[in-house]
Formats: sequence, C-alpha cells, structure tokens
Amino acid sequence: MALITVGVIAVILGGVWAGQGMNLIPGSFMTGSRMWLSIGLIVAIVGVILIMLGLRRPEHGGTSK
Repeated sequence: MALITVGVIAVILGGVWAGQGMNLIPGSFMTGSRMWLSIGLIVAIVGVILIMLGLRRPEHGGTSK
C-alpha cells in the first residue's frame, strides 16, 4: 500500500512540475523551464513504476516458503 501511495503522490507532483515546465500552469519560477518539464516527466514515470510494483506485490498474511 505504501508503494501505491508514494507512486500516486509522485505522479501528481510530476504532472504539476511537467505542466509548469510546459507553461500550462503559470505563476512559478518553474513556469516555462525545460528542466522542470524533464524533472516532472521523470518523477511521474517513477510514480507509475511504483504504482505498478505496488499492485503486483503479493499480499502478506498467507503462508509462503
């Protein structure tokens, strides 16, 4: 559950940063900066990977060897 939560937060933050980098969300020092576009995309991709890993993990509580 923790991986999914962190992944969702990363996707949201990455999306905001990428939006500011693409000049879609004005009002910040990040607005129109390609650096923040790149950082946002990377953070969002990492977030998606964390969500996928969190969804693929088997639930604990069963018997495993």
